Amino acid sequence: MRPSSLPLAAMLLAAGFLGADPAPALAQNDPAALQLIEQLRPRTRGIRLPAPADATAPATPVAPAAVSSGAEAPPPAPSSAGKPEASVPPVATVAPGTTAPAGVAAVSITVTFPSGSSMLTPQAEATLAPLGRALSSPDLAPFRFRIEGHTDTVGDSLSNQRLSERRAEAVRGYLVAKHGVAPGRLEAVGLGENRLLVPTPDGWDEPRNRRVQVINLDD
Repeated sequence: MRPSSLPLAAMLLAAGFLGADPAPALAQNDPAALQLIEQLRPRTRGIRLPAPADATAPATPVAPAAVSSGAEAPPPAPSSAGKPEASVPPVATVAPGTTAPAGVAAVSITVTFPSGSSMLTPQAEATLAPLGRALSSPDLAPFRFRIEGHTDTVGDSLSNQRLSERRAEAVRGYLVAKHGVAPGRLEAVGLGENRLLVPTPDGWDEPRNRRVQVINLDD
């Protein structure tokens, strides 16, 4: 009589070798993936309440605010006209390391592409692998994300716009094909050179602007 293989299969299943998605285990063993999970978790839960008018936003400013050196400056005297002090203009804030609005779960990843191409190189895939593990982990599985393609300012703006769209689609396709992320969870858009992470003049080769930005749409 042929021996049954059920006991062996049962042991393998119990040990996690059969019938299990390997992505969660990989994410838990990958420090880069764990860091991305933390960055892409929703920042709020339930109904978002407006912040008090005098609350200080902890987000990173787009441009450094003007500050004085030396001793701490005294608080500004109230203006007789009731207008804000001209020397302390309001500063737009963004999520740290991204161009996303402050308070939104987002991350920027510098991805290497051949010049003028949307083909992912082996180096690019290695860079994106932790993102794939993070997005397919149980921590982020309930959420939808926008994959944004960004370029530097080399070349004309129309070409960069089209290139960024193709690159965002390439990253989305990689995440779906290689990491099993459901296509409905990922929206790919291209923003060209319109939202530079590092402001530069036209024609400036800045690798940090050739990036993919991932934003949690359910935040």
